[in-house]
Amino acid sequence: MSLNPPLSCPACAEPMDITELTCSHCQTRVQGRFATPGLYRLNSDQMQFVEVFLRCRGNIREVEKDLKISYPTVRSRLDQVIMAMGYPAPQRGSEEEQEATTEVLDALSAGELSFEQALERLKGERGKK
Repeated sequence: MSLNPPLSCPACAEPMDITELTCSHCQTRVQGRFATPGLYRLNSDQMQFVEVFLRCRGNIREVEKDLKISYPTVRSRLDQVIMAMGYPAPQRGSEEEQEATTEVLDALSAGELSFEQALERLKGERGKK
């Protein structure tokens, strides 16, 4: 049975480093200071959100329905996951701009718009600023 490594110190709650890897077949050990994969930094709620997000193939509207949460809450949780994985906080426009962009991308994904039509609409939205 394989477990994810503990990432916080049980004594002081500070981040821990992965310093040893062992081959389960031949028991070879490699020591050093290894980067912690971003997904291992997520708490259980964030990991559950990522699983739903992937199952919904990144369609925010589907995530909304699956989790019964609002569009802004989905975006907020996605931002929290991105930051927990060690990436900078996303820079966003207004909520209206975000919704308009999502609608265009959803229409493109559903085949309701061609790539060129979607591009024109996105350029138009940015041109309104």
